[in-house]
Parts: sequence; structure tokens; C-alpha cells
Amino acid sequence: MQVIRDFFDKHQITPSVLAVGVSGGADSLALVLLLKELLPQTKLVALTVDHQLRPSSLQEATYVAKVMANHDIEHHILTWEGNKPQTGIEEQARIARYDLLCHWCGSHQIEYLAVAHHLLDQAETFLMRLERGSGLYGLSSMQEISEKNGIKILRPLLAVHPQDLKQYLKGKNISWVEDESNQCLDFLRVKMRHFLPILEEATGITPDRLYLAAENLQRTRRFIEQHVAQIIQEKVHFWGNCGASFDVAEFMSWHPELKFYIFADLIERITQNPYIPEASSLNNLLKEVEQPAFGGATLGGIYFCKSDLRVWLIKENRDIDTFFTEEAWENYAKRTPSVRGIKVPAKLRQALLYEKNQKN
Repeated sequence: MQVIRDFFDKHQITPSVLAVGVSGGADSLALVLLLKELLPQTKLVALTVDHQLRPSSLQEATYVAKVMANHDIEHHILTWEGNKPQTGIEEQARIARYDLLCHWCGSHQIEYLAVAHHLLDQAETFLMRLERGSGLYGLSSMQEISEKNGIKILRPLLAVHPQDLKQYLKGKNISWVEDESNQCLDFLRVKMRHFLPILEEATGITPDRLYLAAENLQRTRRFIEQHVAQIIQEKVHFWGNCGASFDVAEFMSWHPELKFYIFADLIERITQNPYIPEASSLNNLLKEVEQPAFGGATLGGIYFCKSDLRVWLIKENRDIDTFFTEEAWENYAKRTPSVRGIKVPAKLRQALLYEKNQKN
């Protein structure tokens, strides 16, 4: 399938080892087998997550193991252990799946993980984000390459219709597993999946059009991300893993849209959490920070304040239960040139001393 070759050529990725998330559905089975054909020099490792949410889940994972063995592909089953949530199960299962996959890749020094999101997945994601009132980043939907826990997530099939993947498997006489949850209208994604044909018939808006809209927005997103990254590199000072600061005058000179994305980026970097606060909450915070009398606020695990003509973002840490004295800070400052002469807020002093104490 030329689209996969084009994907790896476009991004100049030539992995010696590549992990692939394989659920047993047609999409992921087709992906791993296509990769086997198209990347003969790459060692593939298929990873199947058993969520233990359905009685048949282990049987399905075992079926994947059999198919992988038949095609000489290394395979591992990763199990979601422990109690399962009673609400929000779809989202929690997704988070657990990526946590398991990325942790396994990280512990085995594998940099890339390929997943089988396709054209309809992208169209559904666009509509789901639209329903939530998302802005540019949300409506740009899934990226061809993203990163989670240090692992690069590859999505080479975003432009491919799932029917083409099923036809590929039929041609190889390989069956696949149909996920029962794909018919459950309790899930928003399934509702959107059923809505897509209705939308196309009523308006002519096809999944391909939705994919194109997301792709166009991604170009704008990449432009803003490059600009944001440059500002952060040149204007933002990071305080270990504890926080960041920048000049108030610089902050006031930024366009409101840039302020939003700079703050969103910094929150994600400092907390190591890809889920930033809702846009309305972040915009309200920005308006507060712009006020001369802003005294401080907490959002998304970050404490925000203004002091010594700087804006400070300080990571909240509930583990800090030790009071560090002024003497301890003075000793730290003597050995740390970067903090000399700077009026560091008390919360950040505590965080820096705690971080140093943890390292020792």
C-alpha cells in the first residue's frame, strides 16, 4: 500500500524495530501485515492489550498471537489489571491502553509505536471535537505523529478507508475480530460513526472532506507550534522540573492567541500531562494574569503568580510536606548561580529544595 511507504518516506523514519498495536480488529491486523511486507528490514513487535472488559477478550488476544506466529511476528499480550471504572470506561480504557503500550516500548528501548487509526476514525474525531466546541488544536484532530511518555506514536493509515483494509485481509484469507462495543450507542464515537452516512447523504460532507478539513487545520497548527516553540526557547526560563517564568512585559506583548498556546504548551511540559484545562478555563486565567492586581491562581496542576516583574508557573506538588528554611534556601542559592539575585516565589523555592532533596 503506497500510502504507508509515502508516510515513512515523508517523515524520514527508518526504524530498526517498530512496535505495532494490534487489537485483532481488521484495521490493526491489516496494518501489521502490511508493515511486514513493506518494511522487510524492520523488526516488528505486535502488542495486544487485554482490557479484561469482555469475557472473550483473552480469546481474541490469543487469536492475534496465532496470526502473528503464522507470519513470524513477535507478539506480546499486555493485561489491564485491577478494578475497572464504572463511568467513562471508553476514555479510561484508551488511557490504560496507551499507558501499557508506551510503558512496554519504553522498557524495551523501542522509540516508535504504530497504531491503525484510519480515515473514518479521523472523521469521527473531527465531529466529536466539533461537538465539544474545540478550537484549532482540537479540530486538527489526530496527528500523523504524536508523542506520549517519550514514545512516538505513528498513524500511517489516516487517509485510508477501513474497507480497503478489510479487502486486503480478505485477499489473504485472514479473518478478524468485530468489537461488540462498536455497536454500543452509549459511546459518542459510535454515535458519530452511525451519523457519518446520514451526514453524507443529507449534505454531501464525506469522511474525505472531514479528513481534508483536519489536514488543513494541521498546517495552521504546525505554524503556530513553531512560533510558540521559538518564543518558549528564547523567552521562557525553566526551573528544573518545577516550573517556568518569563518577563511580564513580554507576556503583555504577545497576541492573545499566542498567549493561549504558550500557556497550554507550558502546562503540558511542566505537568507532563497531555490533557490541558478546557479552553474557557485557560482563557479566563489569561484574563486574570493580565490584570495588574493579579494575586495568583491554580489551574491544571499549576500555580500561577506574578512577582518581580515576571510571570511564574509553578508545578503543584502535594508530596511537599517539609518546610524548608531561609537558611536552606540561601545555601541552595550559593551553589546555584541561576537563582542568585532573583526573587524566587516561596512556592518555587519549596519545590526546588524538595526536588534537590529527592535527588539526594
